[in-house]
Amino acid sequence: MDAAVAERRELLARALGSHPPGDTRRPVQWAPNRDGDRGNDRRSARAPGRDPLASRSLIARILWWQPSSVALASIRVGEALTGGEAPEHLARSSEVLDRKALGIEVWLVLGLSLGASALYAVLDLFRSLSASAPLRAQKAVINSSAAPGHSVLDLAYQLAGIAVAMVPVALVVYLLVRSGESVSSIGLDTTRLGRETAWGVVLGVVVGGAGLGLYLGAYHAGLNVRVVPTNLPATWWRIPVLVLAAVQNGVLEEVVVCGYLLHRLRQLRWNDDRSLVASAALRGAYHLYQGFGGFLGNAAMGLLFGRLYQRRGRLMRLVLAHSLIDAGAFVGYVVLRSRLSWLP
Repeated sequence: MDAAVAERRELLARALGSHPPGDTRRPVQWAPNRDGDRGNDRRSARAPGRDPLASRSLIARILWWQPSSVALASIRVGEALTGGEAPEHLARSSEVLDRKALGIEVWLVLGLSLGASALYAVLDLFRSLSASAPLRAQKAVINSSAAPGHSVLDLAYQLAGIAVAMVPVALVVYLLVRSGESVSSIGLDTTRLGRETAWGVVLGVVVGGAGLGLYLGAYHAGLNVRVVPTNLPATWWRIPVLVLAAVQNGVLEEVVVCGYLLHRLRQLRWNDDRSLVASAALRGAYHLYQGFGGFLGNAAMGLLFGRLYQRRGRLMRLVLAHSLIDAGAFVGYVVLRSRLSWLP
């Protein structure tokens, strides 16, 4: 066999993560370095055996979420076929493949979390509008008892619900790490914690107060249902569970709809204004079960929080602010409901 042809076949085989037929050497796995630099090839010899991704189709690789590896393989193929640098059009197609895979990832994360909540919230609003009673005569309970009369079982249900609701956050962290990033990439870390806490408290007080006023106005205007923060029984665990639920809401919503979504949309080359509107609209949409006031208030909060995140890149202050807002609403309702006659 001609030496040049043999060399080309060897390069092509390496690009695809295997060796030519009849070659019994240990397969070599090509992978990019951790910062995503495709020009620096890091080889790691794996144990002899079948590469679990070697026989997968291109679509399977996308769903397996290996965009960098697929793009790298495409570039290697181009280099092998041309004997040098990959053609420019092949590099561009690899970049498009990465963006498509990233878009699929975003849709899957939203479909498993707050996107699904938005869908059900829209259906809840249609159900409320089709009811014979006006919106203000209906109610939506946020933290409801799952096993009335069975305190221990009810507590177990509450804790299980909080834990399951945090799974999308774990998924986001996993996907960030898998793509060579970390939670610091979306501004979720404990650096400058004192400053972040101060920001969180100020935002929580300002946004929480404005949100309460908007809710009361929308309710009395007939644009909102009566929102009941909790109907949990008066047990020893009620307040701790409500605080945990508030923290869960703050972490889930800010990580997914603010940090992760805005970060990924920027990677997908959306401009900041378009990304901000999409994030705020999603935040408002999954609160539509409360009525039109719930949508408007939370969309406005999304515009504020999203813009702060885009400018500062800090997520911890938003998580703290959101957690304080919800904790104040949940616990405040329990403590003050019987003392404030103007609360619906």
